[in-house]
Amino acid sequence: MLPQGRAVVSGMIATYPVGGVVWDYGQYLLGLQDLGFEVYYIEDTGSPTYDPAAREYTENCDHAVGYLANALKELSPELASRWHFRSCANESFGLSKASIRELMADADLFLNVSGGTLLRDEYMANRCKVLIDSDPGWNHFVNFPHWDANPGWQGSHGYRAHDHFFTYAQRIGAEDCILPTLDIAWQPTRPVVSIDEWSRHEPAAKWTTVMTWNNFQKPVEYDGRLYGTKEREFSKIERLPQLCQSESFEIAVGGAQPPVERWQDLGWEVVDSHSVSTTADVYRDYIQHSRGEISVGKNLYVATKSGWFSCRSACYLAAGRPVVLQDTGYSHLMPSGEGLFAFQEESEAVQAIEAIAMDYKRHSGAARELAREYLGTDRVLRDLLSEIGCN
Repeated sequence: MLPQGRAVVSGMIATYPVGGVVWDYGQYLLGLQDLGFEVYYIEDTGSPTYDPAAREYTENCDHAVGYLANALKELSPELASRWHFRSCANESFGLSKASIRELMADADLFLNVSGGTLLRDEYMANRCKVLIDSDPGWNHFVNFPHWDANPGWQGSHGYRAHDHFFTYAQRIGAEDCILPTLDIAWQPTRPVVSIDEWSRHEPAAKWTTVMTWNNFQKPVEYDGRLYGTKEREFSKIERLPQLCQSESFEIAVGGAQPPVERWQDLGWEVVDSHSVSTTADVYRDYIQHSRGEISVGKNLYVATKSGWFSCRSACYLAAGRPVVLQDTGYSHLMPSGEGLFAFQEESEAVQAIEAIAMDYKRHSGAARELAREYLGTDRVLRDLLSEIGCN
């Protein structure tokens, strides 16, 4: 029998209103609806919101609120009136604070995805508060130590006040994974994807990816070692257009001064990441009309051997688009070589592109089936609910 009850999911759709982020959190909402829950969305980060037009964060949340309301309505008609946003100026939009207080006390489940929503007093009444760490490394080295050093920040209870703890660092606790557990009994999980939301259009010619360049601004230091983002890993694939000349490659990129001219000289087409992610539909179309994804991981994920897997890559796979993704250790837990290829060195990425070209149809089908088996909302959320005894 399907589980029944109320579930609350939090995310950062208004905080960073772009199409890819809608899918990051929206697929949790859709998945729980499919499992029979009455689902609500809240967002209360205590932070300014990003204005894509101005390319800056602002305390004026008018655009963010309108974007959130429309995005949720487009995801599901039921979500059109089931949301609450609290701004950094303590303004409330959507459902009232009083309604949210009652909802949180009554709900069977509160998934704080990314841990972005502050655990205020009124949220603590929920009896099943689940933290999903979606950014391992940055959280373990920066955010969580910051919380521990500043308990009660913005009047909240901090990340340790959750009842259950899940992380995309699937290998946390492994001997060669250097992420600290912080004395928390983490449970591994993966990003979710709603398979039926991703249809199998005929692929276009280009291998693509969507990424942010050097978004830490400065390296993260932990235990005497420096970690960064994709700027420390991209050299492993930057020559692919020259090495695989029968294929076409494109990067949709934003962030801090990506080396666009260098990439173009190497044979990449380069577009602005904002242009392919204005809405959830635009982002989905970009992925569905790609040939596949070729991408590196953040250095922080790779060097810590975290086992992290990309929520963006999950969408490519669900759309039947083969993925060639740098290994973070996820190949210990997910199959590589059919639809999904984990690589460490440039030569392995080249071999993967060539293998897919030899039988694209087979690898396209394998990609979608892998997404269904390992990343589908039905599989991942049922496992999570079973772990916390909510099934």
